[in-house]
Amino acid sequence: MPTLSNDLHLGFVHLTVSNLERSLAFYQDSLGFQVHRQAGDTAYLGAGGPDLLALTERPGATRYPRRTGLYHFAILVPSRLELARVIRRVAESRAPVQGASDHLVSEALYLADPDGNGIEMYRDRPRAEWPQTNGIVRMDTLPLDIDGVLSELDQVSGPWAGLHPETVLGHMHLHVRDIPEALAFYRDVLGFDLMFNMGSALFVSAGGYHHHLGLNIWGTQGAAPSPPESIGLRYFTIQLPTQAVVEAVLERARAAGAAVEEHPVGKLVRDQSMNGLVFTASRMPENDLPPGLAQPALRALKAAGYTRLEQFTQISEADLLKLHGMGPKAIGLIRSALDARGLSFTNPD
Repeated sequence: MPTLSNDLHLGFVHLTVSNLERSLAFYQDSLGFQVHRQAGDTAYLGAGGPDLLALTERPGATRYPRRTGLYHFAILVPSRLELARVIRRVAESRAPVQGASDHLVSEALYLADPDGNGIEMYRDRPRAEWPQTNGIVRMDTLPLDIDGVLSELDQVSGPWAGLHPETVLGHMHLHVRDIPEALAFYRDVLGFDLMFNMGSALFVSAGGYHHHLGLNIWGTQGAAPSPPESIGLRYFTIQLPTQAVVEAVLERARAAGAAVEEHPVGKLVRDQSMNGLVFTASRMPENDLPPGLAQPALRALKAAGYTRLEQFTQISEADLLKLHGMGPKAIGLIRSALDARGLSFTNPD
């Protein structure tokens, strides 16, 4: 049976929303995200480092219940104190909360954005504290000790500066149409390890983590995916250590009949429920910008988070000029580098 690298990480999740301005206000004011950059109708958010969340606006987009797709995406903060800060900020902003749970391996708060996209904000307990039965990590859903979490704030003072820089996308939880089908794909084809099967939901991971992916049929047994450009999941990224490891996964996917598509970020694979996974190699050159760029242009691009050539496929030439004050020479160098890889700037709206 195939296995995945222990050095697997999730990168970012890309969602469709109906009103970008409203969504940005929510993610910044209630959850402490930073806007890293905005290109046309898409904004990229995080905690000041790599992108964790991308939001694309489709005015009038509809959310379809009882369809496959996003159940929630889960943002992992580095400590119980940071979770306490998030919980306090959510309360201060009066954002509606859907639940709060102790999962034995983690502590979590659940809520949704203005379009109903599910969100989990959580912290992990140290691995040494994860309970096990016969060598298998044990999870549960118990009430969260809110007072205990908030007591972490007794040791700090001053305003919150937003999400901690070490915050990451910890896991994804998806609606699928069939559990045996999902198990066959995610374990037997992609190579995830099965951590727990509760019949109506699976939890799979790599490297012994409690779960990188949750897969459930809660209201979606036999369901169809939502139409394209609906509110919800567009794709999320999975980072593997090298391109050779990525290609091995893709070869297994092709052999199982899954389509593998070129994508500006990596290689896109869809499961049978049409959930999109983009595989990327994490060990890439630190700077993939075209040679010949003047130092002022390099500094401006890096400050805005542009270090990979593929990122320019998500912005138009006009927006790049407007956002970063780039000159025609710099734009020409980037355009030529994109052309050499069969890529291009996005078309302006």
